[in-house]
Amino acid sequence: MDVEVGDALPEWRVPSVSAEKMKTMAALLADPNPIHFDVAAVRALGMGDRPVNQGPLNMGYVMNMLAAWSGGHDRLRRFRVRFLRNVFAGDELCAGGVVTAVRTENGVRLADCDVVLTGAGGEPVLKGTATVALEPVTKEKP
Repeated sequence: MDVEVGDALPEWRVPSVSAEKMKTMAALLADPNPIHFDVAAVRALGMGDRPVNQGPLNMGYVMNMLAAWSGGHDRLRRFRVRFLRNVFAGDELCAGGVVTAVRTENGVRLADCDVVLTGAGGEPVLKGTATVALEPVTKEKP
């Protein structure tokens, strides 16, 4: 894969965040926080009338974008993000980023990237950095 500093990562779009997936994730994570599945709890906190998406699901959208670009989830070497705002059921999201460095480490080409997940209007909901492995570096035969 030909990758250079400044290359934009292909966007990963989520047309509508699913409230049903939030309920499933809450059960899988044993997450008792009702804001992920109970609209009354969200209303009581003054946060509107839609369930709030879990952070791991938001991270997953960015990880899926990186995996699709680099060739698989096994290529992800480092991933660090900061959450900036809530994502609600029905929100449209877009994961993207840019390559900030390309280097070789232990015979493997790596791409360091700045990543972002944006909501409606392009407002970031999370930002971070990631390192993905590109194809292994091959040594030239003498």
